[in-house]
Amino acid sequence: MDLTEKTLESTVAYEGVIVTVQRDRAELPNGKTAVREVVRHPGGVAVLPLCSDGTVLLVRQYRYPFGEVLTEIPAGKLDKGEEPLHAAVRELREETGLTAGKLTSLGSVYASPGFCDEELHLYLAQDLHQGEAQPDEDEFLAPVRLPFQELAEQVLAGEVKDAKTVAAVLKAKLLLNW
Repeated sequence: MDLTEKTLESTVAYEGVIVTVQRDRAELPNGKTAVREVVRHPGGVAVLPLCSDGTVLLVRQYRYPFGEVLTEIPAGKLDKGEEPLHAAVRELREETGLTAGKLTSLGSVYASPGFCDEELHLYLAQDLHQGEAQPDEDEFLAPVRLPFQELAEQVLAGEVKDAKTVAAVLKAKLLLNW
């Protein structure tokens, strides 16, 4: 069965600094039509910094849509035309001050494919060297260091809800066979 939906018309409902919202009319596989609202996003990167002592450096950050402070791995959006690996190096340095001797791709995930086209590229950073963090002027972060195993347990217990962090932790756990 062909599950493809065909775009019949598309209009921009909103164009913001980071996202664009599109309202489309699409033809469904059964020939009927439906409205599809799509948030267009440039994509992003997220980095799991694993220290030689088995701890992970995370950041705590207030997330406005949820009205709460979340614990997350360092992350950020891609600049136009930027390669994900370059963005991962930049975000790791800006948010934590770390540089990595080794960056391993953990693949990518679709953040919320029901309405948004954001693709997040995940990396595992190892052989870390500490420098000074340089967060963006509108970014307020508090660093947190946790044992990797404790973080994995928090993920499994549902205490860490950030999707990119959950995905990176579970992927790294399988990759490293920990």
